[in-house]
Amino acid sequence: MKNNPLSLEHYQRPPLEAPHSADRILLHSCCAPCAGEVMEAIQASGIDQTVFFYNPNIHPAEEYQLRKDENKRYCDKLSIPFIDADYDTDNWFERTRGLENEPERGQRCTVCFDMRFERTALYAYEHGFPIISSTLGISRWKNMEQINDCGIRSAEHYPGITYWTYNWRKKGGSQRMIELSKQEAFYQQEYCGCVYSLRDTNHYRMSQGRTRIKRLVNFYGQNQKESDSIIAKSS
Repeated sequence: MKNNPLSLEHYQRPPLEAPHSADRILLHSCCAPCAGEVMEAIQASGIDQTVFFYNPNIHPAEEYQLRKDENKRYCDKLSIPFIDADYDTDNWFERTRGLENEPERGQRCTVCFDMRFERTALYAYEHGFPIISSTLGISRWKNMEQINDCGIRSAEHYPGITYWTYNWRKKGGSQRMIELSKQEAFYQQEYCGCVYSLRDTNHYRMSQGRTRIKRLVNFYGQNQKESDSIIAKSS
């Protein structure tokens, strides 16, 4: 890995150009591991960014708090503004009612992305951000087309707002995400975030003879072998 030209140690970042050559972006963030590489790439291109943390899907509250704190910690390190949006879980459960047994990447995820991106687009419209995007797409556990469709649809509600569909995984982005997570010792969550993903992930692990998820205790770099083989699931 250390000789890979796409790794953190050797990578020469090409300049990014946001849609319409915009120089300001509101970045919806789901967690520090997914956000770190995206934030660094945007900052290296001289694009002004503000991180918008709106994730009422994350369950339970202490899990939400740790993921938020980790994200804010890295924003503070890079001097990037961090917007702490509402943790309106009642609204999220109402929006996803009847979809409790949908699989990962199914209709429940679409509704969840819609809700989070709609709020992001509204904030962007109210505060003069012409471009929005999300860190969710860097995770290989997510469906890029599903995320982009939700982002584009949300932006269309407001004039002058565009969703940036850039593929943050490409050219080693997913690899640098893991390297940076180890470097910063980010919290390493083991499920997407919602109560249903926690339930389903635990059911799967137990069916494979594995132990249930241990929340709030695993951080990148603590277990090198495990960190090398697992890419954290974004929320």
